[in-house]
Amino acid sequence: MATKRNPLEELRETVAHLAEQLKLPGSDKMDDLVGDLFGGRPTPARPLAEVQAELDGLIGLESVKEQVRALVALLQVQARRKAHGLPEVATSQHLVFLGNPGTGKTTVARLLAEMYHAVGLLQKGHLVEVDRSGLVGQYVGATAIKTDRVVRRALDGVLFIDEAYALAPEDGRMDFGPEAIEVLLKRMEDHRHRLVVIVAGYPRLMEAFLSSNPGLHSRFAREITFPDYSLDALHAIFTRMLVQHEYALAPGADEMLRRILAGLHTNEDSGNARFARTLFEQALNQQALRLSRHENRSLDTLDRDDVMTLTTDDITGAAAALGAEPAPETQPSRWWHWLT
Repeated sequence: MATKRNPLEELRETVAHLAEQLKLPGSDKMDDLVGDLFGGRPTPARPLAEVQAELDGLIGLESVKEQVRALVALLQVQARRKAHGLPEVATSQHLVFLGNPGTGKTTVARLLAEMYHAVGLLQKGHLVEVDRSGLVGQYVGATAIKTDRVVRRALDGVLFIDEAYALAPEDGRMDFGPEAIEVLLKRMEDHRHRLVVIVAGYPRLMEAFLSSNPGLHSRFAREITFPDYSLDALHAIFTRMLVQHEYALAPGADEMLRRILAGLHTNEDSGNARFARTLFEQALNQQALRLSRHENRSLDTLDRDDVMTLTTDDITGAAAALGAEPAPETQPSRWWHWLT
């Protein structure tokens, strides 16, 4: 049985299609009307200091935080220049986020959207996140419609395109990805005061993406690199989740946790902070299984310490479920044996 479509979606597509096809004078105003009717809903603006405090509270990412502060400070200074009757310097706010998965790109994009809202650059400050599937259609004409629809949703906010390099396949096969790029570039110009676009992806692939169309490098003049998390940062992320959810590690479990995190390879597949969060969730599953299989007691008799404690077995079981192995245990040197 065919899936029943949302009437509002059908209306939005119809109005957008008519505005595109008619090309009447003032059709740009029709685009704005559709965006106002169907775009992201404005959210109550948090004070800039509150959003910046959340950014500062993120573990690691010191170089990223500094660059975001600089972007926001520039906007504030330009606003003061305008207030004094001085000319503003026109700068592009579109950004390239370079980094492996789990390095905080989406989180920082969301906070940046809120900051832009707080300083008055964006009226709504919401984040619309998409990937290739949200922009590229399967037949002629569908890509322009899909890309326009996403842009309208993002008006007055930030459009975050993850794995943007997928719009320009390296193998050179013919598809509709380049069409999505062309439509996106045009809409970025049409709505240059109402839209900020952030493209993100693996560092080694994004350069090829930016070179795939002459207009991309000029639109995305600023890059922010998100480094992989260090062992200490990943450990701090896991520990923060323990504290937030009132869990504790049994003796020896923290050492095993560090060995597992040290066993991760720093590359595109390491997972970074995403791995730390998933490892924590898997450890909770392992704890629940362990407690439910206890032969001599039922779940109803578990005390506070029982339900709070994650053991070494819980941590190793969680890592095994994720295909991760602990790094070899460090052996004391022969000089240490001699001294002791």
